[in-house]
Amino acid sequence: MSGGHEQPRRRPTIGKIGRGAPTSRCAGPPAPALVHGIAEFNAGLFFEQHETLEEAWIAEEDPVRYLYQGILQIGVGCYHLLTKRNARGAGRMWAKGVRLLESFPPVCCGVDVTALIAATRSCMAELERVAPNIDAFDRSLIPRIRLAEEP
Repeated sequence: MSGGHEQPRRRPTIGKIGRGAPTSRCAGPPAPALVHGIAEFNAGLFFEQHETLEEAWIAEEDPVRYLYQGILQIGVGCYHLLTKRNARGAGRMWAKGVRLLESFPPVCCGVDVTALIAATRSCMAELERVAPNIDAFDRSLIPRIRLAEEP
């Protein structure tokens, strides 16, 4: 490739395999890709967390894949807000992510799902409060994903 630009990835067509179905995987530890994606998310590397978690989501066949997708969509919402300055895109992605996470137990694969949903809903409310002036958005509300063993 010239100039360091890569061709866009072709994404496979993926059905909604087991969306909302229970999974015994929630009781287990987080996969390494999930831990890596969460570290990127928490570091504010929202584009990178999307790439990491999308690969994991595509490869995963268990319904736990929607945990990955929900997290990545919330991160994409943060990217839309903070990088693209696209309030509408942020709100839409946050809402999609929350909808996916709502079917999971309070803790899944060590992820504090309840806290992530609550923090994301706070962002949604803040976005509505400040609209259309996204510069007034309180960035301290941007979620931080907690693993259950973290304080």
